[in-house]
This record gives sequence, structure tokens and C-alpha cells, in this order.
Amino acid sequence: MDPARLTVNCSIIFPDLPLLDRPLAAADAGFCAVEFWWPFATAVPSDRDVERFITAIDDAGVHLTHLNLAAGDLTAGHRGLLSHPDTSAEFRDSVDVAIGIGRRLGTVGFNALYGNRLDGLNPDAQDDLATENLAFAAYAASTIGADILIEPLSAVPTYPLTHAADAIAVCDRVTREHGVDNVKLLADLYHLAVNGDDLDVVIATHADRIGHVQIADVPGRGEPGTGMLDIARYVSALTDRGYDGWISLEYVPTRPDTFDWVPEFPL
Repeated sequence: MDPARLTVNCSIIFPDLPLLDRPLAAADAGFCAVEFWWPFATAVPSDRDVERFITAIDDAGVHLTHLNLAAGDLTAGHRGLLSHPDTSAEFRDSVDVAIGIGRRLGTVGFNALYGNRLDGLNPDAQDDLATENLAFAAYAASTIGADILIEPLSAVPTYPLTHAADAIAVCDRVTREHGVDNVKLLADLYHLAVNGDDLDVVIATHADRIGHVQIADVPGRGEPGTGMLDIARYVSALTDRGYDGWISLEYVPTRPDTFDWVPEFPL
């Protein structure tokens, strides 16, 4: 595969390096683009921390294609702030920060994790709040020509979006109620496959709704070729159906030369 179409998720690749050293490692490995989960400890980082992050990417000479919006403490099981009344303001603050970064670095997509269901909160009320906050994020992203991405996840029982159709329903509601057209499916082939989605059906049905693609093999979430998922065929099918966006390497490295599969990968 042409590395020019690949973006390296630096929040999961190069785990032995400090976070801000990873863009340069990606460049040294021959890639021109990177993406990150929310790279800060808080939803509103200091100006200094923002500048250090931007400088690390600029100095590496790579493009920041995608960035997660603040999603809470992932290690504690959090998976988003936007559907929780107590953290809604934090989410909106992180949107302002992220759009500022994206404006400077040419970022084309922002992943907005939906948030877990919480005891004591009405799911309908959470969905109402999520819709409002996603519209807010979509309006902000539109000012720089970027998309807001909705991602189904696996292995988190309280996270309500597990299949492509769940995310598409969220996108449709935001569009219907707020008139925005830049809320799209993030098709992480690993999560979708683990959750039992038929990837051929997802691609055939929703290819025109996909704003970003991430890949890892199943099981294990390792490099393509370490599991049973025919990733090359799915990427080819996406391309055949008009998807010409980035392909993110969002997998857990299993060997020292974690990119040895790239030259042999079709497309």
C-alpha cells in the first residue's frame, strides 16, 4: 500500500516512546500523516501544552489528519463526555481547543466518542444532550472544512454504539434536527468485526457515509495479517465504492518491525 494514504495513530503505535516523540518516529518510518486520541490530560490544556503538541507535529513534518475530542480518562473506562450533563461543558471546551489545533494543522476529522450509559441518567436525555453537542461540534468543524466522526466501540458494555447502524442513526438525527451534513461514521474495522457487524454489508450499505477508516486485525488488534480479518479485501471494497480518504493504522504493535506488512499490502 502507498504510505501516502496511511495515517499512523500515535496514541497506540510507538508505545515505548514519549507521546510527543511519536510524530517524528512516524516520519522516520516513511509516513506523512498521523492522528491522535485526545493528547492532553484535561479537556482544556494550557497554551503551552497546545503549542508543544503543535510544534512536535510541525517539526516532524507530518500532517495531523485526525484528532479525538476530549473523552475523559480512557484508562478508567470513560468513553466520551458529550452525553453527560456533568461533562458537557468540558466537551464543548475541548471542541474549541481541537478546532484551533485543526485550523493550524489542516485536520480533516474529529472523533467524538459518544459516552457511556450511566446509572441514574435517562438514556433518552443522554441522547438529546449528545445530539445538541454533536451539532455544536459539527458547526465548529465546518468552519475549517472538517467532519465530526461517530465511532462504534467494542469491549465496553455501557457504550451504546456498537454497530455501524447505531452510529448512522446518530448521524441522521443530528442532520435531521440541526441541518448539518458533516457528521459521519468512523468505520473502525476491528471494533465492527468484534461486535459482529458483517463488514461486507457495512461497506455495501454505508460506504458513502464513512468519513474515516481505522484498521487492526481480529482477534488481538494487531497488525494486518496477525489475525483472520481480510483487511486488504475490505479496503479494496471501500475504494471501489468511492472511499478515497485516509486509512488509519490503529493497532497494537506485536513485533519490532510493525510496518513490515505495508509494502505488500494491496492498493
